[in-house]
Amino acid sequence: MRRQFKGRSDAFVRSNDGEQGFWPSYADMMSAVALILFFVMLLSYIQNLITGNNLQNTEAALASTEQQLNLSERKLADTEEELSGTQEKLLDTQEALTASQTELKDTQNSLKLTLQQVSAAEDQLNKVTVDLDKAKLTLAQQQKDLAGQNALLAEQKALIADQEQYMKAAAEELLAMRSQMQTIAVLRLSILEQIRDSMVKTMGDASKVSISDNGNIILSESILFDVGSSEIKPEASPALDQLIDVFQKFLADENNAKYVDSIVISGHTDSTGTDEDNRVLSTDRANAVLNYLMAGKNGRLTRYAGYFCAAGYGETRPVQSNETEQGRAANRRIEISIILRDDSVMQIVESYLDIDLPKMPGD
Repeated sequence: MRRQFKGRSDAFVRSNDGEQGFWPSYADMMSAVALILFFVMLLSYIQNLITGNNLQNTEAALASTEQQLNLSERKLADTEEELSGTQEKLLDTQEALTASQTELKDTQNSLKLTLQQVSAAEDQLNKVTVDLDKAKLTLAQQQKDLAGQNALLAEQKALIADQEQYMKAAAEELLAMRSQMQTIAVLRLSILEQIRDSMVKTMGDASKVSISDNGNIILSESILFDVGSSEIKPEASPALDQLIDVFQKFLADENNAKYVDSIVISGHTDSTGTDEDNRVLSTDRANAVLNYLMAGKNGRLTRYAGYFCAAGYGETRPVQSNETEQGRAANRRIEISIILRDDSVMQIVESYLDIDLPKMPGD
């Protein structure tokens, strides 16, 4: 598209449609060119000014940029150095990481093994827990049983205490009873020894008087009687008088008399003769001795007649064999037996048995 200019002249120019116009004048054209050059130069000047300012600014910026570039280069150098150190550290870190990975792998393997062990331990723990529960139940039962046993033990201890108390009382009673029984035994033995010793002293022959194993005084027939006779020989009187004195003194003491039930004068023979004759002879001899004891010494023993009795056994109770003369002589004898009262002895025993026994559990 062409521009249309309008100058000072009236000239026209051809339009695009072929129309005719007038050309501008030379002066006008030169003025226009000059003006254009002026504007161009002005623009160039302005542009130079602007360019100079821009150049100065650019140079200043370039200098600043160079400074910044130098600074950046130094920073870059520092950064590269730091990067180098970082790379070394990175290598170290990578090595450490590799070692850590290896260690981690080992740790994972160890952890895996540990997990297996933990699993096994858990199984074991579960088993132990079950066993522990069973043990707790068992312990509870045992504690219950122990409580029962403790209660039973307490009862038994109380019973033992009662039994100990009983045993102590029983021991005391037993000692007392033993003492009384010993007193009776000693008392009986004492009177027998007194009879023996007094008669031996009177007769001067210890072989004719003895104490048998069953605790009886044995008087030989030859002391008192002739063979086959029931008459007391005169020389026997001193010995029988001594017997009266001993019995009178013994029975006068109530502490002695209370234990005596009877004093038996028994006669015995050997096997010579008939049984009937021997029974009669032994009985007559026993009665002869008893009658002398009651009548001798002005009847001192008469008041104690209730204690005395006589019995004849004939040949039925030999102490030795009748096949020899020595044996037959030993069988011909008078025995004096002191029989203790059963009620006195039983009273001592009953006093012991009267101790209250401790009751057993459940009684």
